[in-house]
Amino acid sequence: MKVDVPIPHDLKQVGQLARKIETGGFAGIVTAETNHDPFLPLATAAQSTTRVDLITSIAVAFARTPMSLAYIAHDLNYAANGRFILGLGSQIQPHITKRFSMPWSRPAARMREFILALRAIWCAWYEQERLAFRGEFYRHSLMTPFFTPENLEYGAPRVFLAAVGPLMTQVAAEVADGLIVHPFTTLEYLRTVTFPALERGFEISGRSRDQFEISVQPLIATGHSEKEIASEKLAVKQQLAFYASTPAYKQVLDSVDLGNLQEQLNTLSKQGKWVEMGELFSDEYLNHFAVVAEPQHVATRLHTKFGDFADRTSIYSKKLTPQDYYAIRKKLSKLA
Repeated sequence: MKVDVPIPHDLKQVGQLARKIETGGFAGIVTAETNHDPFLPLATAAQSTTRVDLITSIAVAFARTPMSLAYIAHDLNYAANGRFILGLGSQIQPHITKRFSMPWSRPAARMREFILALRAIWCAWYEQERLAFRGEFYRHSLMTPFFTPENLEYGAPRVFLAAVGPLMTQVAAEVADGLIVHPFTTLEYLRTVTFPALERGFEISGRSRDQFEISVQPLIATGHSEKEIASEKLAVKQQLAFYASTPAYKQVLDSVDLGNLQEQLNTLSKQGKWVEMGELFSDEYLNHFAVVAEPQHVATRLHTKFGDFADRTSIYSKKLTPQDYYAIRKKLSKLA
């Protein structure tokens, strides 16, 4: 199992941290689009590394157009000598319409078309095909030599797609190169919803599982003392409650017979009662969704839970030291 680690968005620190991550033997460096741009740190990391994959996990697709994202991904992939992975996600409707002021409709169908439009643009650049993409949501039919990049030697970047629901998961298997498993999931949900959806997508695309990567991003509650672990468990419970308050994620709760929590959580979220939301998750509930262990046992728990199907994992906890990260990577390598 490849091990990726997130990197801070502080551009003054990225270069030095990226070199340490690569020297430590990790497979990839990950950024997320939360309160900072996800691409700029990877542009800096590309200049400081030669081996690690550089991954957005995730960048919000619907905040952009396929054309604008095609240029960004191309430039990063060139800067990284072909090591960039464009990890995309849809976000949820309120953020797309109210925060980004962009259109929203039928997210799975729109995402399928978005990625196909990206690939059509890249084909126009890398394979000199005429650009004539006409879909329901996106249309791209103009590309002249003046607007075509010249540095084409590394080809198109790989595309991963984050998904929770079966429709978006199927889209990942149809048109993407990998799936980013949302942190809010359970083994039961993966077995009953995610994997069957992937198989449907593989059948449509004519590809097999070995042509596709699955990346997991588990929630980890760990620490070097009982007090630290208790604090982290509380933080993870609040994060779970935030995810679970979204109606679209109720099916994940249903997989472990906790669907009755969703309405309560949604009501509390509208009242801004984030602490109270976390209190609805008991330790028993927490174990369905997160890896709870002391640092020296995290690798074993990760392998036990995800080792049968995950190709790579992105690990993060405020309580893990650099030495903990290295130890986890080494142990996962031995357990593989």
